[in-house]
Amino acid sequence: MDSKIRILPGGAQPTSVSPFAVTDVEQGIIELRAGNKQIPAGSQARELQVTGTAEVSCLADRASVQLRVGNSKASVNEVTSSVSRRLEYILQAVRQHGVSEDDITVRKFLHRDEEVYHMNAEVTVTFSDFDKMEQACSILLEKLDRSVSVGQPQFFHSAECLNRVRQSACVSAVENAQQKAIRVSQLLGQSLGAPTLVREEETREWRSHDEDDDGGGQRQGQEVASTQAPPLPCIPDVTASSRVSVYFRMRDGNRKKY
Repeated sequence: MDSKIRILPGGAQPTSVSPFAVTDVEQGIIELRAGNKQIPAGSQARELQVTGTAEVSCLADRASVQLRVGNSKASVNEVTSSVSRRLEYILQAVRQHGVSEDDITVRKFLHRDEEVYHMNAEVTVTFSDFDKMEQACSILLEKLDRSVSVGQPQFFHSAECLNRVRQSACVSAVENAQQKAIRVSQLLGQSLGAPTLVREEETREWRSHDEDDDGGGQRQGQEVASTQAPPLPCIPDVTASSRVSVYFRMRDGNRKKY
């Protein structure tokens, strides 16, 4: 945690340079200076500025999986009927595992090669329950065997999840700053008054990525066609950090705390 702390004289703006300084707080040594003169405690209203930092991480809460089926027949009706039956089975299976229509996208492709018609269907499904995702993929591979291709899940964070982790980082940073301010006020024999300003100074955000450096194993997006569901890759996470400055009023120790 950042240990930057300032004592501001009463009425000073947060952006002004304070004649007071607090040093070595983590070592338990606090020294108030104004030039070469010692400032008597309680001689004037003062403000305490502290900074707080925090990091909060969250695993991805969504996964997108691509399912593909296809066939080739001598007529359009035959190939359409064949692919449509398998496609309907896929849609029924994912719906039974709690996926809503808004999280299902279907695309169909039909083309002719000489006298043969080829049709492919691609279903993109977004899951919020990863256990149900594994169950649905296993069932499809078991029932449709090699006629279905199941891609590796692509994990990502929903907008709601990102907002929560960002807010949590800021709130935790403020809480850390408050705890620091309480400790400083106790060391000074003062009571901590009401906060007068909270300012978020810096925010950062970064994600982990599941990468296979040696080229072995399945990469994200790679199709598999087997009687077993593809192994679930490591779920990535996102980390948000926040640094805040908080200003508190300082009161004499015999006054009631805020």
